[in-house]
Amino acid sequence: MNATPTAESDEPMFPEHAAFQKAVADLGARIVGASALQNTSHGGTVKPGKGDRKVEDAVWTDGPFADTTEVITGYYAVEVDDPEVARKLAAMVPSGGLVEWRKVFPIG
Repeated sequence: MNATPTAESDEPMFPEHAAFQKAVADLGARIVGASALQNTSHGGTVKPGKGDRKVEDAVWTDGPFADTTEVITGYYAVEVDDPEVARKLAAMVPSGGLVEWRKVFPIG
């Protein structure tokens, strides 16, 4: 079985996320952005340098990662008119763990 979705495939890679996306639409909301993140072996951390030497004096590390008990595995950006719908949708995200929800800070 091919785990990578292709343009020719209508079969969702993550069926529980397909169900969540349907629930979003059923509640009159709209997903405006989303991404799943690769596991932590495909990333790292950086401690920027000071002042105008943020890049030159940066310390790059493949691990260990920032101290945390939770790992961010992805996100959904959802437009809703009612904060209660946002709360309900946050409880429905198929994360298997803690879900954080909040308003997006308006830019531009």
